[in-house]
Amino acid sequence: MLKHVLEDKEEVVVAKRLKDVDSSLPFVSGLEYGCPARGTWNIVHTGFLIPESHQVFVCASNCLRGVVLTAAEMGEMGRFSTVTIKENNVLDGNMEELLIDGVSHVIDKLKKKPRAVLVYTSCIHHFMALDMNLCYNTLRKKYPKIRFTDCYMNPIMRKSGMTPDEIMRRQLYSLLEKTDKKDNGINICGNNFKTDDTSDLVRLIKMSKYKLRDITLCKTFDEYLDMAKSKINVNYQPVAYKGMDEISEKLKQENVYMPISYDKDTIKKYITYLAEKIDVDISKFDFKEDDAFTELKKAKEIIGDTAIAIDYTFTPAPFSLAKLLLEYGFNVKKIYVDSISEKEVFKELQDKYGDRDILIYPTVNVAMRTNDRNQNEKYLALGQKATYFTDTNNFVNEVECGGHYGFDGIKILAKNMVDAFKYEKDASKLIQKKGLGCSCLL
Repeated sequence: MLKHVLEDKEEVVVAKRLKDVDSSLPFVSGLEYGCPARGTWNIVHTGFLIPESHQVFVCASNCLRGVVLTAAEMGEMGRFSTVTIKENNVLDGNMEELLIDGVSHVIDKLKKKPRAVLVYTSCIHHFMALDMNLCYNTLRKKYPKIRFTDCYMNPIMRKSGMTPDEIMRRQLYSLLEKTDKKDNGINICGNNFKTDDTSDLVRLIKMSKYKLRDITLCKTFDEYLDMAKSKINVNYQPVAYKGMDEISEKLKQENVYMPISYDKDTIKKYITYLAEKIDVDISKFDFKEDDAFTELKKAKEIIGDTAIAIDYTFTPAPFSLAKLLLEYGFNVKKIYVDSISEKEVFKELQDKYGDRDILIYPTVNVAMRTNDRNQNEKYLALGQKATYFTDTNNFVNEVECGGHYGFDGIKILAKNMVDAFKYEKDASKLIQKKGLGCSCLL
């Protein structure tokens, strides 16, 4: 007997009012929808941050289509290879042999040998209980001058433990080896984007005796390896925290987590904490907060009561951002998230603005596929998913904060909002491009 997949009335609820959200997972999990907003980076984009490296994806052919296109779009096919798993490999039980021989064939055919090889395995390897240790030990013995690391294209891991994105951020630094030759280095880790030189974070580091290192700044593999010499790892992306905790422990480095926030007291707290770690007199540091909030007030005068929509791909702290904008009089009406991670900030937002008609929407719930995107008013969107779901051409086209941090990040945000309000962009073309900010899409 056939059963309607949306028979449960709760499953067809597309949005919830801010005051009615009572769980960190406010929407039913089930069949999912992926809207055509593709600016966020995937595991291919992130892996290419390691200089002089080569990626090998060992997967079934249907799984390879997307990653091959990503590498092609980036113009990085020279650093990318595939090994195709076929039905006979599964039936014959020669999966280990296929991986070892396939990766070896790729390396032997390369004119210039890479310094590192990232091997991406897939779901089938885990279903088949592949002997990963055998594979990697064999490859390392066969190619002693090449460093190998295990990476994963494994969607079955999305709902339990570390997500594939979290694992990729960790594996990005897995090739670093512990060294006793520590120097006054400080790493900014876990980002796909270079942190702005004008940001509070980078300006503070430049005031210190510490040398700034960042994988986004590395041009050679040796520069990348030097990150192991640093004493401190700083990370501000929540998706990187778990992995950097493990890497820092392995390398005997101190991990300093300074998550993105738009609250002035929180920003000052994190910057002050780091200043103490790197011996900077915080009284001599100019936060430039007045510049930031002056720019925000100017933006409000121009944007007025225009409806604002925010999504989680724009910033890992969408509710902190919403709180800031509401405090300065902006008309925040829609927030697109699938879960609530900023629990304390969210509670503050509910207590202060729960009486407003602010709607929380999911992004992957299947009901969003048919949700009416035609708006009766103009929207200014912060983030590509918010752009798509509000069907607007007035949007700030950024992902993961775009390298902005602290009060300087707020200042840049305000200017970008004004620019987006004044000038339309072609959303249908821009948000479908994968990996916003990659070398081919700058």
